Amino acid sequence: MKTIELHQVCKTFNQYQPNEFHAIRDIDLRIEPRQATVLKGPSGSGKTTLLAMIGCLSRPTSGRITLGGETLSGLPERFMTEVRRRTFGFIFQQFNLIRGLTVSENVMLPAYPLGLPRERLGRKTAELLARFDLAPKAQLKVEFLSGGEAQRTAICRALINDPEILIADEPTANLDTRLSAEFMQLAHGLVAEGRTILMTSHDPEVFDSPMIDRVVAIRDGRLEP
Repeated sequence: MKTIELHQVCKTFNQYQPNEFHAIRDIDLRIEPRQATVLKGPSGSGKTTLLAMIGCLSRPTSGRITLGGETLSGLPERFMTEVRRRTFGFIFQQFNLIRGLTVSENVMLPAYPLGLPRERLGRKTAELLARFDLAPKAQLKVEFLSGGEAQRTAICRALINDPEILIADEPTANLDTRLSAEFMQLAHGLVAEGRTILMTSHDPEVFDSPMIDRVVAIRDGRLEP
């Protein structure tokens, strides 16, 4: 398992323009493997921008991000894409499930670019759905899922490529207290089996949870002491 390290990472939008905005400023951060880490901060603090850079969804304006000692931030786009597909699984705030497709079809989507044989992909999908109590919903279109079912479908989709690192942006923002607690239990189980989880949250149910190993506070694009 690999450590993520950020060295003097900055992100500036509209650089050199009158509306230039410094979203992330000079961040040094080390994220240990096999732990659940939360980036805590108010809306607009920069935590989602930081998460996107760590997950190879965007690049820093300056500074360096490394994974297991290998620099990610300067890789050509096609290599960044390959690292993203094979290393990271993503759980988005709104889940981003594709309406009109079934639960199984949504879970399979991230695996298609890797060219897995269809039989193997189907088997992996069925195993994940069974693990997260979604097997009876496999052929149901996702718009008919409950909030908890949609969340578990998003987790299955994030796990389909067997990633080392799960990235979750405000994963409990649209969930009630019971479902938030359920998510934390699921996250705890994933860490216990050896995965790294990095999430953003301004929800005390998340960052005050005993299942979280580390909380990193961020405000106005900077880490708080």
